[in-house]
Amino acid sequence: MPALKLIVGLGNPGLKYQGTRHNIGFELVDRLAQGARPTRFASKFDGQLAEIEIDYRRVLLLKPQTFMNLSGRSAAQAIRFHKIDLADVLVVCDDLSLPVGKLRLRPGGSDGGQKGLRDLTAHLGTDQFPRLRIGIGENGEIDSADYVLSRFRATERAAIDDALILATQAAAVWVVQGIDAAMNRFNGPTTAKTP
Repeated sequence: MPALKLIVGLGNPGLKYQGTRHNIGFELVDRLAQGARPTRFASKFDGQLAEIEIDYRRVLLLKPQTFMNLSGRSAAQAIRFHKIDLADVLVVCDDLSLPVGKLRLRPGGSDGGQKGLRDLTAHLGTDQFPRLRIGIGENGEIDSADYVLSRFRATERAAIDDALILATQAAAVWVVQGIDAAMNRFNGPTTAKTP
């Protein structure tokens, strides 16, 4: 029987943050939840939790409600309660250093300044867990904290929508075939049209 998988989308709770660059992880998890058989989220593990099926495999979806910089507490609770191996956890987050819409999958590694990943690493005691980063573009002259809480420009939105379609496919490949197969297919030189 395939192991239970967990996909953690990082973001900030509340209407104020919907559609912001920092909430791209929530957007992806919401898209997965609205798949073939739409599912509802319930409050659990200091987050919003849902369960879906991808190719006959059970997959939990988690949106921590603790705000981005404290995401680790929620994810660690779910991981420990369900005794999920870290190789079976995929964390989805935004990345300032990637062009808008570019995907980057990794089996582990540094947080690259992403504070949600940093908090997860602190709570799990390791940075060896798969992650899917979605590029939100560089902030240029704008303060990073302000930039990640801004919304995508109309010219960027098409690239982000394309990226989210690819990211749902990447998550499905990860669930069924693992991180190496997902990296091979989705870490190409260009994965989405940029504006």
